[in-house]
Amino acid sequence: MLKISRRIRDLIIRLIDFLHRPFTGIIPTETFRYGATGGLNTALDIFLYFICYNFILRKEMVTVLGITITPHIAAFLIVFPITFVTGFALAKYVTFITSLFRGRKQLFRYGITVVGAILLNYFLLKLFVEHFNIYPTPSKMITTVFVVLYSYLMQRYFSFQTGVLWRRPK
Repeated sequence: MLKISRRIRDLIIRLIDFLHRPFTGIIPTETFRYGATGGLNTALDIFLYFICYNFILRKEMVTVLGITITPHIAAFLIVFPITFVTGFALAKYVTFITSLFRGRKQLFRYGITVVGAILLNYFLLKLFVEHFNIYPTPSKMITTVFVVLYSYLMQRYFSFQTGVLWRRPK
């Protein structure tokens, strides 16, 4: 199983690096890999959100343990665990492979970063859907732009720490 995982990882890295070749002088490899893997995970997230909201939940309110949840928030909560796992795996094994942190520390920090992303997702979805009356799927897309920027900065400089955001004075 481990051998298959490594082959898949190596295949993904080779494919992304091949696509990166025309942009080598413009975009750093790590940033390009983040864009590619993040884009893939984001597309998966939006696709699953759309399926969940429209076909699984059928745009209806959900009641769990006496708590009623709007369908756009319920769809987010259902899809989240899937994209958390795929996002961490892609970040750890494809994008931020030069991080010196151990896996547990990366996962813990990634979890903290994701909590921030969840809160950002939640409040922006509530804002766009309930206050600006934008349809849920386009609202999710708009929200994703803000969450991706936040996530990249937090993952690069906190979760996997492969770069330095600021330097301490000597």
